[in-house]
Amino acid sequence: MDKAKISVSHGAGGRMMQELIKEIASIIENKKTRDGRGIDVLEDAGIANINGTKIAFTTDSYTVDPIFFPGGSIGKLAVCGTINDLAVMGAKPLALTLALVLEEGFPMAELKKIVMDINKEVKKANVAIISGDTKVMEKGKIDKIIINTAGIGIVRYDVSDYYARPGDKVIVSGSIGDHGMALLARRFKFETKLKSDCSSIASMALSLLKTGGIRVMKDPTRGGLAACLNEIAEKSKVDMVVYEDKVPIKEEVRSVGEVLGIDPMHTACEGRCVIIAKEEKAEEILNMAKRFDRNASIIGDVVKGSGKVFIETKIGSKRYLESPIGELYPRIC
Repeated sequence: MDKAKISVSHGAGGRMMQELIKEIASIIENKKTRDGRGIDVLEDAGIANINGTKIAFTTDSYTVDPIFFPGGSIGKLAVCGTINDLAVMGAKPLALTLALVLEEGFPMAELKKIVMDINKEVKKANVAIISGDTKVMEKGKIDKIIINTAGIGIVRYDVSDYYARPGDKVIVSGSIGDHGMALLARRFKFETKLKSDCSSIASMALSLLKTGGIRVMKDPTRGGLAACLNEIAEKSKVDMVVYEDKVPIKEEVRSVGEVLGIDPMHTACEGRCVIIAKEEKAEEILNMAKRFDRNASIIGDVVKGSGKVFIETKIGSKRYLESPIGELYPRIC
């Protein structure tokens, strides 16, 4: 690490990012609070046990380009992304912090529009912004705006990336790749009707968790479905088989992916979750998920193994579904 240099692939959600995070975490000695979970396990949020109450705590930074895209903006994304990281840890989101780093000369009208989007989403999610910070950098030192949000929530359900077991079912809550492809279509000025799936999943997540049949819940952001499943498989020390014809992908998402040479399974979602469900509860969970999104689907099985993900094609052949090493286009979120 001492002689290496950071590349954009280190922030893209694939293997290079995971290796960087592990390298950084190896240097930090105090990785968790007493009886908690932290960067020792590297999940979507850390958990601190405070006088018997479990608090989920997470943070994320947003550098998306363009800052306004079909279905959202950097402001909407900064709220929904952090709320979703709390929700998939079984927590009810309570409050956020908001930090803005602005480029000198950034239009005040655009800033107000972004803040209005932030306000709309926190009201919709019934959370509060209780602290914040603002910095301004000289023109050219950053690109327009960077937002950081941190969030806290009360943990209601015990789920973890490490809990998947053979026999479980793999469920996605909706079509995949919408956010990444919609954003890239706008960036490269393609004419499409695609919209980002950027939205809070907290209400859906908490409803599904009430079934008691969910072992793992995770949002497939950077690196997409492929990175998400590989991370769960590696942590839980199981294999997964994903059935290609069961994965919900919109035709326009496929089309944009073909033009750009990007697999939709490697592309970020910002309003979906991957669920590892007990077999006996899977259909109940699926039916509930379909009330929120009719494209929800059972896409695979968890089997005995050592941390690999396979995809079974429509003709019955199998191949590895690997995490992307990096990502062809940065700043998706």
